[in-house]
Amino acid sequence: MNALVPLPVLLPLCVTGLKLAIGPRLHRLQRFISIAVLGAVLVLSVLLMVAADRHGPLSVHLGDFAPPVGITLVADRLAGLMLTVSSAVTLLVLVYSLGQGMADRDDQAPVGVFHPAYLILVAGVSCTFLAGDLVNLYVGFEIMLVASFVLLTIGGTATRIRAGSTYVIISLFSSVLFLVAIAMTYAVAGTVNLAQLAQRLQEVPLGVRTLLEAMLLTVFAIKAAVFPLAAWLPDSYPTAPAPVTAVFAGLLTKVGVYSMLRTQTLLFPGHRLGDLLMLAALASMVVGILGAVAQTDLKRVLSFTLISHIGYMVFGIALAGHGSISGAIVYVAHHITVQTTLFLVAGLIERRDGTTELTRLGGLARAAPLLAVLFFVPAMNLAGIPPLSGFIGKLGLMRAGIDAGGAWAWALVAGSAATSLLTLYVMAKVWNLAFWRDAPPGAEEEGVVLESAEDDEPGDDEEGDEAGDEEEGAATGPPGPTGSGRAAGSGKAAGSGEPTGSGSDLPVPAGAVVAAGFLGQSITTTRRLPWPMLAATGAAVALGLSYTVLGGPLTTFTQAAATELLARTPYIEAVLGR
Repeated sequence: MNALVPLPVLLPLCVTGLKLAIGPRLHRLQRFISIAVLGAVLVLSVLLMVAADRHGPLSVHLGDFAPPVGITLVADRLAGLMLTVSSAVTLLVLVYSLGQGMADRDDQAPVGVFHPAYLILVAGVSCTFLAGDLVNLYVGFEIMLVASFVLLTIGGTATRIRAGSTYVIISLFSSVLFLVAIAMTYAVAGTVNLAQLAQRLQEVPLGVRTLLEAMLLTVFAIKAAVFPLAAWLPDSYPTAPAPVTAVFAGLLTKVGVYSMLRTQTLLFPGHRLGDLLMLAALASMVVGILGAVAQTDLKRVLSFTLISHIGYMVFGIALAGHGSISGAIVYVAHHITVQTTLFLVAGLIERRDGTTELTRLGGLARAAPLLAVLFFVPAMNLAGIPPLSGFIGKLGLMRAGIDAGGAWAWALVAGSAATSLLTLYVMAKVWNLAFWRDAPPGAEEEGVVLESAEDDEPGDDEEGDEAGDEEEGAATGPPGPTGSGRAAGSGKAAGSGEPTGSGSDLPVPAGAVVAAGFLGQSITTTRRLPWPMLAATGAAVALGLSYTVLGGPLTTFTQAAATELLARTPYIEAVLGR
């Protein structure tokens, strides 16, 4: 079974080479290969999770080089669960993206960009979860960075390039800091293997050990978007295509949380920075949810709730007790699925109505009841309504806080309760504005173009007006999905004369639109959403509900994972053989 450990990393990387060789041709083959590979990774992840639960951590030394020379990959209960959840989510997002027409529209991309970049992203995530040393943890982060920058800026619109540049600058800064931390760790311990570090760091002077812990926490807090290191997230994620935003928001931030959980339990047991982590957790919860309350765009609302709920996971890590670690693991798995689902629903709303600006939405509960259900269930799950999995995770964390006692623990319990209530308020606000009330006057009609290859700089307002006048007088462009013709890039709702967009704070000039599609190509709204998008979103909702149905076994599993993490010995023995 140990031989299966590298496959979740190697399989997507090897197939990426094949897909680059295929290029933009053979679209059906591209789709089939991508789905088959991610399906295989999901099966492998389930097998590794079950094997780790039955037999303990699995490890493999690539090339049969023992630590500290060789590359070590380890799959324990935590890694197996994270691999399984992430594989399921990435597979569903891929199906969603195919329904949106992403893969079918990559014929103008240089080498079929989306499929290879997406598979590389999956490989990077798997590498991070399985890494048995700091260097390969860094490599996993860098693989994700390269792929995520491609996906974030795909299409080349000005809005995406700006957001992608911010994301890359912040990520490069954290990468440099990570390299410095790795170098310092090797200098004081003579190894970067996690199992060996778990033994040797206890002999390092306390001040040096605390400095290393602080540096690694800073790196992972940037990746996880922990306040006050989260300012980059609300402006970076909402500009990307809906499937990309969904997988980023649901999964990539949790890679940082996973790294914090792994290093704090394995390398720094009884850490001295617990109070600082509690402060960061409380600030993330409160500031994030207050930011969500102030937003009127659905994507930005979800981005701020993402920051807020990262605080729950940091809460569990900061307490460092058995119950808190177990609750944090439950909440990570829950939040990956639910946050991804909500962003997929936001993409469906944008696809249908041409915007995610709540002030321009309404009447969706009557006009699209299935869409309303797909939003309502994960929204209540995120708010922690009993008996959903969000409630299970929050209850475990709050019980752990009460058991721990102390001023900080009680402050976090109170902050958790307040954040949960405010999350419910935010979700109710979205429901009321977008679904329950009547549609406002001037709402977008079917056929509005979400994005085109036209330049979308605000300074092109006058040129856009002239171009729009010429198009209206001379051409109507190709028909939309229901036959309503619009000139690609006109940026106006059919029959409304209003500029369209995805809810950005920037004004949208006539003749240009805010990026909402893929690869800079024209995408029109439609009342009849593609069935693969609906099916993928429905499956994501069902996956979130399965955590409730399987709440007992899930809690038992995470408690065993917490015991294993805090004991440290099973991990060390699996790697070092003693």
